Amino acid sequence: MVNLAVDLRDERFGGDALARALAGIEAAGFSVERVAPGNDAFLAWIDEQFGGTWSSEAFAGSSIVAKRGDRFAGFATYAPRGLKFAWLRGLGAQPGVGVFGPFGVADEFRGSPIGPHLLIAALASLKEAGYAQALVPAVGHDKLITYYQQHSGARIAETFDKAQWQRRSYRTVVLASGNGSNFQSVIDGVAGGKLPLDLAMLLSNKANAFALDRARNTNIHAVALPWDRKVQSREQYDAALLDMVRREQPDLVLLLGWMHVLADSFIASFGQTINIHPAFLPLDQLRDDVGFPDGTVTPAFRGPRAVDDALAFGSTWAGASSHRITLEADRGPVLVRRPLALARGETQAEVMERLRPLEHRVLAGGIMRWVYER
Repeated sequence: MVNLAVDLRDERFGGDALARALAGIEAAGFSVERVAPGNDAFLAWIDEQFGGTWSSEAFAGSSIVAKRGDRFAGFATYAPRGLKFAWLRGLGAQPGVGVFGPFGVADEFRGSPIGPHLLIAALASLKEAGYAQALVPAVGHDKLITYYQQHSGARIAETFDKAQWQRRSYRTVVLASGNGSNFQSVIDGVAGGKLPLDLAMLLSNKANAFALDRARNTNIHAVALPWDRKVQSREQYDAALLDMVRREQPDLVLLLGWMHVLADSFIASFGQTINIHPAFLPLDQLRDDVGFPDGTVTPAFRGPRAVDDALAFGSTWAGASSHRITLEADRGPVLVRRPLALARGETQAEVMERLRPLEHRVLAGGIMRWVYER
């Protein structure tokens, strides 16, 4: 992987370069606009088209978007702020350096001229904002390196191996209350060398949870810790749960179908905790609704009955999100999310059958983003 640097003092970004790039998009038969960070339909389209990791980066910056009619065709984001990826801590942290990207063109419009025009427009916008250099981070394919060199004069500034962040295994505790299909996907990811985790313990608050069997079948320490309300107060149970997890000294806690609201003391003790939620959550943690690629807006469907609530609402969309936890349930920063279009008349069981593989991909993506932000 390489980080590319672009000298924004180059004449190709001066004068009327921005106006010429925008005019080039329009001359190719597209409209062009700058979108606000909170444009939900645009952000959801990014998740649908490009895999679920880029929308939060676009949300953190400014974007120029090309459209054909009412369809999004391509975009380029510039100057995202607050990103924590490890590869942004070198040149990307220097004064006068602005980050370019993410950047993408929908499959049906690849080969059109909008890509180079979007690239130049975003880089010229960085120049207008006062940056002297642009960083194009984490480019992994020779063809893309050549593309940036050809169209922007980019040069290789930093080289790194993403595998370096996978050489350590992060000690992980999993909390699950049910079948454990997401837990199984993590087990498989670890066994296949795709997730750098050391699965130290699976803890369930249900003594008959099949997740416990999955752990035992793979020699992972399995602990059943049900809450007996006849002999334990809520505070006593929460203290026992905190103590049990604390003994394992985890780097990471995963909530995979965990159906017990965690105490504030637990969240304070284990800030590195990721939850998988069967709904498409808004990137703005304060929002109670969320938009989808077709412009549909629904409630955010937080809480334990997200799929049932979506079907009861009559939503034509569902989804999955992996996010960090905070003191407010299902409102932590989103790591990865993907929308899922629903067919008319689908039952809850049918939706879940299609949603589970999506959850597995979103969960793996969220874990790897956490790793890359370490």
